[in-house]
Amino acid sequence: MPLTVVRREHVHLYAREPRTRPARTAVDALLRLQHAEEDQLERARVESGLTKNEFLTVRYMLQAHRDGRTMGPKDLAVMLSVSNASVTKIVDGLVEKGDLVRSPHPTDRRAQVLEPTEQAARKIDVSYETFHEAVVEVIDHLSAEDNEVLARCLGQITAALDAGMPTPVDEYTVEEPSDADDAADAADAGHGPA
Repeated sequence: MPLTVVRREHVHLYAREPRTRPARTAVDALLRLQHAEEDQLERARVESGLTKNEFLTVRYMLQAHRDGRTMGPKDLAVMLSVSNASVTKIVDGLVEKGDLVRSPHPTDRRAQVLEPTEQAARKIDVSYETFHEAVVEVIDHLSAEDNEVLARCLGQITAALDAGMPTPVDEYTVEEPSDADDAADAADAGHGPA
């Protein structure tokens, strides 16, 4: 396949052609942005010397660390959708490279806690830095009105993509209680109307 086709293949992925030329220009720009981000992250991943699963592991571990959550190999198996044996191989490789350290779980002697190293944090931060700096630099120079339009449009696109998608529930998801839940809890505790 000619390289020019490969370079432009991502631009023509609409199920339905946009109705107007300006709409098509906007959709093409959005698809090129998505492709540019994917390319930037792939280049950074290659430069980091990590495989795709190692890169994702370090990213997940770093986010968990920054959120104050402990993670172990079982958590990674779920997040990466791989077997325990695969996780062991990934973790062994990252420990050997100096990107993760293992330590005993504070309450479960049989379990391990994994922590990203400073070296791993630098790899991930560098991976996203170029893309985020470019985005912020351009957006900082837009007018307030243009930023409002951009934010509204991107928000609408995100909402349309999220519509109908089930919200994943896991041990880290915290749902906000509704007023009805609060009333039911109060009634169950004997502090309010039943």
